[in-house]
Amino acid sequence: MRLFGFEIARIKQYSGDLLTPIYGANRGGWFPIINEPFTGAWQRNIALTGESLLAYHAIYACIDRIASDIAKCRIRLVEQDANMIWNEVTSSAFSPVLRKPNSYQTRIQFFESWICSKLIQGNTYVLKGRDNRNIVTELYVLDPRSVYPYVAPNGDVYYKLGADNLSELVEESTVPATEIIHDMTSIRHHPLCGIPPLMAATLPATQGLRIQTNSTSFFQNRAQPGGVLTAPGEIKETTAKRIKEYWSTQFQGDRQGKIAVLGDGLKFEPLTFTAVDSQLIEQLGLSAKMVCSAFGVPAHMVGAADPPSYNNIEALNQQYYSQTLQRYFEAIELLLDEGLGLTEVPDKTYGTEFDLDDLLRMDTSTLIKAEGEAVKASIKAPNESRARLNLKPVPGGDMPLSQQQNYSLEALAKRDEQNPLGQPPPPAPATPAPDAPGEEDVAATAQLATWQLRQELDRLRGLNGSSEHRSRQ
Repeated sequence: MRLFGFEIARIKQYSGDLLTPIYGANRGGWFPIINEPFTGAWQRNIALTGESLLAYHAIYACIDRIASDIAKCRIRLVEQDANMIWNEVTSSAFSPVLRKPNSYQTRIQFFESWICSKLIQGNTYVLKGRDNRNIVTELYVLDPRSVYPYVAPNGDVYYKLGADNLSELVEESTVPATEIIHDMTSIRHHPLCGIPPLMAATLPATQGLRIQTNSTSFFQNRAQPGGVLTAPGEIKETTAKRIKEYWSTQFQGDRQGKIAVLGDGLKFEPLTFTAVDSQLIEQLGLSAKMVCSAFGVPAHMVGAADPPSYNNIEALNQQYYSQTLQRYFEAIELLLDEGLGLTEVPDKTYGTEFDLDDLLRMDTSTLIKAEGEAVKASIKAPNESRARLNLKPVPGGDMPLSQQQNYSLEALAKRDEQNPLGQPPPPAPATPAPDAPGEEDVAATAQLATWQLRQELDRLRGLNGSSEHRSRQ
């Protein structure tokens, strides 16, 4: 069978009877029917569908929050260099499918479908489309209710796919596991079957929906509780039924507020709220918090609780990422690495990575402060910080900066090798003083000084004699 221009081998070595499905075949469309939200519910005709559960605001908000936060982060193709550093690259074989997974979905829509299928059904099935080079060029998120995993006697996994016009599956097909990317949530019963958080949120969502339904009916009656009609004497059962029916049809719902005329001593006594009835808001808030707990979403992010008193957006986002989103990011990255064949490229170490700057984006003042500290600590070059602020590079900003008085670790290590214990260096040897002059040297020096003095006196006398001779003349 040819699929997207690529020959897909059907199962030949095993017949359909030998392939074992991991769960029943009659499952229906996209949304499951949760027949029993609690024990004995089906006898009372209380059945919940996926559509009704998604109508509860906390479930809808949790799914939308997780799916949108993951989808808005750009997926990048990265390569590991000789220094074991991951750098973003482009490749004609892998970059196009990451930018545009298929013909009818953008990148954001594709990953929203991926996460919604995983959160609602517990499983996401992505079909690969290949070209003549055997390169994956298209990815399709399939309806999880029309995909059936099978296990062969030798342990090989196959997937039976229902017809899907969007995915160009014109007929029911069976493909090997190499053509499917299978993502799962919590695995409890079978390695190929994930359990969605929607299952744990069923009971609190049911409670919340019941509270909202009853509240709607109550406010349709103008927020007025029922009452009791009393008579001073005994009345017959037929008379009581007639009066009750008359009162219900004439003074409830849209007829609330009409004037009633009573006789024979009849008296209407309205009922009042009990302490439990007045706590509907608290009960509704508790059910919403339980739903948030099942999905792992902080309650304040979906309006189910007050926001924290401290204003640290980065810390809140970091906590939300590590406790809620990280597992989804890591799972998608690993599955795409294997599903696109990035781990099999010779002489290359490719991978996929979500750009978390789109998620952990800080306010401007905090971002500038953080980048300034990184440059000051010589962690980043100025141009690297400017790039994160979407600014152009400047000349001389490609190298990290450091102050002049700072010494490198290598220089400090050499200094410690020469003086490992930090002791002061030994004093330098004293320079010997020049020898004191002897007696002969002193006499010679005195004789020389005497001779120089005599010479100077004779010169002076000669000058005086010449002056006197010129004066007599």
